[in-house]
Amino acid sequence: MTDEREGEGRFPVGPLPARDKAADKPHYHGHRDRLRERFASGGAETLADYELLELLLFRSIPRADTKPIAKSLLARFGSVAEVLGAPIHLLREIDGVGPSAALDLKLVAAAARRMTHGEIKGRQILSSWSQVIAYCRTTMAFETREQFRVLFLDKKNALIADEVQQTGTVDHTPVYPREVVRRALELSATAVLLVHNHPSGDPTPSRADIEMTKTIIDSAKPLGIAVHDHIIIGKSGHISMKGLQLV
Repeated sequence: MTDEREGEGRFPVGPLPARDKAADKPHYHGHRDRLRERFASGGAETLADYELLELLLFRSIPRADTKPIAKSLLARFGSVAEVLGAPIHLLREIDGVGPSAALDLKLVAAAARRMTHGEIKGRQILSSWSQVIAYCRTTMAFETREQFRVLFLDKKNALIADEVQQTGTVDHTPVYPREVVRRALELSATAVLLVHNHPSGDPTPSRADIEMTKTIIDSAKPLGIAVHDHIIIGKSGHISMKGLQLV
């Protein structure tokens, strides 16, 4: 007589059912393919900000869903530009962003700066004003400390050199007018464009900004060096002291 319970706990006899490979594939893989296709066919304009960040993160975070990471970055920093401008130690505070991902984001930021610099190198600055502003914003708008930058120009107003003269704190940078003039003479520059950023985001010039600019103008003029303008860059925009008739 056969015991009806015989075989309980045993493996079934016969071939195992085929595994569904599609079910083993992480759900975000299809999403990644679709995002890549949209970017390839329509460009960045077809993607939301968080989707563009997702694409950037795909290679550095290959085994995780990057959508929540991208959204967390935007929630923390506010925009794609601010994410790319954020320092590495702050990027790494976001859950899911490791050292490789943070470094990759900074590489993208560096490439963007190099590209915008190439657009003004050797060109007449005063006739390429929009490119100059784009370069300064890409380079300085999201820095966490004040930087004082000088663009040195030749007699045709073409860029000779672009140098950060001083880096200060979140709300102050020491500027030495004699050093600006001395460096202009070393480079045989006949004009300069002064630029600095306000990490607070508000580009409104302070009284100290205005007085410092006038001191540089007064020091440079007897030596035949013109100060074309002083641009202040903030997250929300920029101002021209010349445009405001402050210098």
